[in-house]
Parts: sequence; structure tokens; C-alpha cells
Amino acid sequence: MTEFLQHLLTGLSVGAIYALIALGYTMVFGVLKLINFAHGDVVMVGAFIAYYLAKWAGLAPGWDTAALAFVASMSLCAGLGFLIERLAYRPLAGQPRITALITAIAISLLLENGGQLVFGAEPRHPLWTPTLEPVVLGGVTVQPLQIVTLLLALALMAGLQFVVYRTRIGLAMRAVSHDPTVAQLMGVNTHRVIGFTFMLGSAMAAAAGLLYSLTYPKIDPLMGLLPGLKAFVAAVLGGIGNVPGAMVGGLVLGLSEEFVAGYISSSLRDAFAFSLLIAVLLFKPTGLFGSTATEKV
Repeated sequence: MTEFLQHLLTGLSVGAIYALIALGYTMVFGVLKLINFAHGDVVMVGAFIAYYLAKWAGLAPGWDTAALAFVASMSLCAGLGFLIERLAYRPLAGQPRITALITAIAISLLLENGGQLVFGAEPRHPLWTPTLEPVVLGGVTVQPLQIVTLLLALALMAGLQFVVYRTRIGLAMRAVSHDPTVAQLMGVNTHRVIGFTFMLGSAMAAAAGLLYSLTYPKIDPLMGLLPGLKAFVAAVLGGIGNVPGAMVGGLVLGLSEEFVAGYISSSLRDAFAFSLLIAVLLFKPTGLFGSTATEKV
């Protein structure tokens, strides 16, 4: 039972990070019907923003430094998300979807290789991470940073849920997602909504990057590649375009990975994630919470 609880805690903390990244995928897809494959690399940019902020400011590791890093990283990555949408995707409006998909892959490669050019390829240790001793509760070793990661990720997901379902901009996002043409005829500024969606998703990705670096204290220009792909799996699992589905999909994927690694083999962790994607596409392409839409031709 102790081993089970240990894996449960680890799986939930990692799954919450996947869920945060998956939310960016699912929001952009819901509004634009586009898979933004550059989203995972925004995770990396967010982590490096926090790294250089702490380095240049000469800040010591601690909760105040971590809080400042979160605010700065989320704000600047929101701006990056707006620039990506404005410069790369908006000019492609009306073009075939394959064009936007190729552009997304190109942006991803640009961020990864540009990151290696600007930041260097060697891994760095995050400078903002508070140092805390683990606590043993009932035989379960609890890392305080795991609890902080889980609680902060859940708080961000709850805040996003509030924005999407309880605010005017959230109503506009859902209207554009349902039918952008009708939403525009009703007075919704679709360009503003799409830009805000990219900003919000990129801010979530930056937060996920910092939380990921708390769990795995190493950052490098390719750190967002694998979590980004797994978060895409989580988004598909929950139902791409469905916000609650992305949250559930991330948690399910994190727990599944951890239990596979703990009880079967750690080398199968990544293989399981992508096998799950294949299974979902074969047997339930709409995901757990997705719905089949009838398209008129």
C-alpha cells in the first residue's frame, strides 16, 4: 500500500504538469482547429526565462524567487504566444490546414534550434528552486515540491476553468470555437479572441515549464519536446478541444505512466504513452469527453 501511495503522489504531480500543457493544445484546437506543435517548446522558453531572471538579478533560491520567476515567465511567454499567433498563424487565415500544421512544426524547430544557439546545448540547473527536505508520512516519502507542484497546477487549472466558463472573454472563446463566422457576425472580435487564446495557453505552458523543472531539476533547449508530445497525447485522450477533458487526460496519463514504470518497467514509460495514443485513435478517436460532430458538405 505504501508503494502504491508513493506512485500515486508522483503520478498526480507529473500528470498535473501534462494537464497544464495539454490545456494549451486543446484551447488552440478548439478555437482554430489547429494543433500547435510549437506549444511544447514554449515550456522550454518559460524555464529559461526564469533561469536568466534569477541569474541576472542575482536572486537566491527561495519561495520569493520562485514566485517572481512564475509571474515573469508566464507574462513574457504570454507575449511570445501572441507574437507566434500574430506573425505565423494569422497571415495563414483561409489557407489549407496542412499549411498551418507545417508552420507549427517549423516554429517548433525554430524554437528548439534557436534555443540551442542562444542558450547553449548544455543542461542547466534551475536557480529559483527552493531547497526543502522530504517528509515521511506513514512510510510514504513526500517531497514538498511535489505537493507544491500539484496544488499550484490544480489552482491554475481551476483559474483557467473560471476564465473559460465564467467570463465574457471565455464566452467569446466558446462562441468562436463553436462557429467563428457567426461569432464575428454577432460582434465578436475573432482576432482578439484567438490572440488571447494563444496568450493564455502560452502562459499555462510557461507555468508547466517551471513546475516540470521542480520535478526534474534540469533545463535544456530540448526539454519541452517530450512533455509537449505527451501532453498532446493527454489532450487527445481527454478529447481534443475539451478543456475538462485535457485536465483529466493529463492526470490519467501521468498516473498510467507512473504505475507502468513502477510495477512493470521504467523503460516502458514513454512507449506506453504513445501506445495509448494509438489505442485512443483506433478505438475512440473523440477521446474520453469528445463528441462526434456532423460536418455538412
